[in-house]
Amino acid sequence: MELDPTVRKELIRQLSGTINPSLLMKRRIKVALWETTVSLSYLMKRLLDLAVSTAAIIALFPLFLLTALAIRIEDPGPVFYTQIRVGKDGRHFSFYKFRSMIMNADKIKDQLAAQNESEAGVIFKMKKDPRITRVGRIIRKFSIDELPQLFNVLKGDMSLVGPRPPLPREVAEYTLEQRKRLHVIPGITCLWQVSGRSDIPFTDQVRLDLQYIQSAGILSDIRLLLKTIPAVLTGRGAY
Repeated sequence: MELDPTVRKELIRQLSGTINPSLLMKRRIKVALWETTVSLSYLMKRLLDLAVSTAAIIALFPLFLLTALAIRIEDPGPVFYTQIRVGKDGRHFSFYKFRSMIMNADKIKDQLAAQNESEAGVIFKMKKDPRITRVGRIIRKFSIDELPQLFNVLKGDMSLVGPRPPLPREVAEYTLEQRKRLHVIPGITCLWQVSGRSDIPFTDQVRLDLQYIQSAGILSDIRLLLKTIPAVLTGRGAY
C-alpha cells in the first residue's frame, strides 16, 4: 500500500531529525569530494582525447591522403565508410573508417553468416573475408582503417581508450552483463585490442572491457595508448 505524500514527508522529516548534524555534514562532504573527483577525471580524459587526436590528425595527414588515393585506385567509390554504432548509454552515432571492403559489403555479409568464426556468435569475424580488398587487408593489418575515428573522438562520440563501439544488431543479442560495456564512452583502443585483438573470443573481450571500466583512469589510459603502438606495428590478431 502506497503512503500518502503528506505522511511520507512527515516520516522523512522525523528520520532526518534523528541524524547527527555533524555526521550528515561529513557524508555531504564525502559525496561532494567524490563528485568533484569524478568530474575532474572526465575532464582530464577529455583534454587528453582532444590533445592527442588533434596532434595525430595533423601528424598523420600525409598517411590519410595516401590511404585515400590507394582505396580510390583499387576500387573506385567512397573513401570513407560510415556506419551506425552504439555509444555510451545506448546512444547511436555515425562511426567513421577508411573503406576496406568492396561496395555493398554489408549486403553480402548476410550470405557469409554461416562462416562466422566468432565463437560467441554475437560479432562477425572471418579471417579470409572475401569482401576485403587488397588495400583493405593492408590498412586493416596496421589499423590504418581506424584512423578516421580520431574525428569521432574530436566530436565527443568516442574516446581514445574505451570498449569498442558495437553494432545495434550486436547489442540486441547482449546479455544484461554484456550491456555494462555501454556504461562508458567507447574508444579506439582497449585492453583486448592490445592483447590479441580479433583473436580474443567475444566473452573475453567483454571481461576485459569490464575490467577496464572498473579501473579506468588517466594513467591507465596513457599506458594503454603506449601499448597500442607495438600492437599496431605487429598487426597480431588483425583481420
